[in-house]
Amino acid sequence: MNISLKVIRVRNTWIGGTEPCICVPVVGADAEQVLREAAEVCRKQPDLLEWRADFFRAIDDQERVLATAKGLRNIAGEIPILFTIRSEREGGQLIPLNEAEVRQLIEAICRSGAIDLVDYELAYGERITDVRRMTEACGIRLIVSRHYFDGTPSKETLVADMRQAERYGADIVKVAVTPKSPEDVLVLLQATEEARHELSVPLITMAMGELGAITRLAGWLFGSTVTFAVGNQSSAPGQIPIEDVRMVLSVLRKYSR
Repeated sequence: MNISLKVIRVRNTWIGGTEPCICVPVVGADAEQVLREAAEVCRKQPDLLEWRADFFRAIDDQERVLATAKGLRNIAGEIPILFTIRSEREGGQLIPLNEAEVRQLIEAICRSGAIDLVDYELAYGERITDVRRMTEACGIRLIVSRHYFDGTPSKETLVADMRQAERYGADIVKVAVTPKSPEDVLVLLQATEEARHELSVPLITMAMGELGAITRLAGWLFGSTVTFAVGNQSSAPGQIPIEDVRMVLSVLRKYSR
């Protein structure tokens, strides 16, 4: 089943097309934990590895962040690495960096060659253009993301978010919502289905929490190209162990062709 005509290649991984990718987060508090988690996760062979650097206690020490990123690169091999600093307002950790310092760190890690993708939040608005320029200069893919932790807005709002992220130059657009009812889950899936026909970039969408679990397993049938699964520790509500995600995806692939 062709779920998306918008495909990008990151190392040897194709994001989009006919197969969903599985991304697994690493959320260690220090370099030892990060690298140990990464080694455990990579043995499970995810398609993508996400380093949630907002969990890293020494995030304000650029040299330690870069050294840890290089260690991750050695462990991951050809598995693409997504670098994410999630702000507290979008479900991340409170960190001792202001927005300008976050952008400086992103620029440094892009220039290091250790990572392949960067997640940056739609809420930063026009500042996204600065990150877009630095990622392009370094050959890094940019994910622009929007998270709703208080509920699920209308389909029109979600599609508008995705359009806005694409206008800012996103290589991949990501939206996550918190459903309060099964109807909210349907809103997210309907927005995904509509946006995949309109936008020219791959989409990642999900509904968080127990109600939204189905979107992490079957969202790709509506146009979501990546699902986030647990390899060691969860980084968001409702993430499912990679083994279970892989099993369900294999069944859905079998009967959805």
